[in-house]
Amino acid sequence: MIEMLVGLNVTNDEDYTNYRKEMTPILNSIGGGFGYDFKIAEVLKTESENKINRVFTIFFPSEEEMNNFFAGKKYIEIKEKYFAHSVAATTIMATYNRG
Repeated sequence: MIEMLVGLNVTNDEDYTNYRKEMTPILNSIGGGFGYDFKIAEVLKTESENKINRVFTIFFPSEEEMNNFFAGKKYIEIKEKYFAHSVAATTIMATYNRG
């Protein structure tokens, strides 16, 4: 299993919520999901110039499944419809094998 720790700068909560609502069934259908999910009020230390106000973990059965998920036509349509208008920045803080 592979997992990523992701930080976002969400600028439109409504569109981001719709993005999550539509993409989560696709993620779940391949055996993936979200582990943790936080809204962040203050960042005390960062290695990125990006603002971060949302932090979560997302996991996939394998790196191949992860790559296929993000390259999938339906996912890309959902991302273009909601994510592009609701997130100003994405920071991948870590990617690791989840034991």
